Amino acid sequence: MTQHTVRIWDLPTRIFHWALAACIVGLVITANVGGNAMVWHFRLGYTVLALLVFRLVWGLVGGRWSRFSAFLYSPARLLQYLRGAPHPEDGIGHSPLGALSVFVLLAVLAAQVGTGLLSDDEIAFAGPLTQYVSNAVVGLATNYHKDIGQFLVLSLVGLHVLAIIFYVRVRKQQLVRPMLDGDKTLPEVAAPSRDDALSRIAALVVLALSAGVAWWVSSLAAPAF
Repeated sequence: MTQHTVRIWDLPTRIFHWALAACIVGLVITANVGGNAMVWHFRLGYTVLALLVFRLVWGLVGGRWSRFSAFLYSPARLLQYLRGAPHPEDGIGHSPLGALSVFVLLAVLAAQVGTGLLSDDEIAFAGPLTQYVSNAVVGLATNYHKDIGQFLVLSLVGLHVLAIIFYVRVRKQQLVRPMLDGDKTLPEVAAPSRDDALSRIAALVVLALSAGVAWWVSSLAAPAF
């Protein structure tokens, strides 16, 4: 059978994926170390904010298979996949189940970053938005961020890793390598994602603007006395 090598994940999407993974690891470590490590916890939090803003925009204008429209599946399509009757395109980019996990993880990370911006440890570190809301909101955000949110993030990341192991070991699907070099070997021809110099320059512009948003949010912090 003829195999076709197709560019599925563009370079910006791949860098986003691994940068986000590294930041999550760093956030977990710095949160548990505490103390002066919280300075890096905030920096990594702002980095994740920039990455999430980037992914939101790139999900609209990025490569073919990185766009949300490419993996925004209906409930019926998801049920069909779970029943063992996948659509031919389900194995190209994100499968319906994989897409669901992506959206849930992005939403949970957004909630975690958002509540982090509203959290206060009542010792030395407070999010930049705490001054704009009531103490009750700060308390709720802090509790969610430290307990529920952290548990959800760790649980979803764990499930994500287990799912990858299952699909690679049991179903013999390529998942890790394509997220490294961008290409998938497919039995049928598929439309590739655009991944040329121009699209990468566009991604840099989007990333710079996203970093600007994160910097602006960080600048809202009340001055320390």
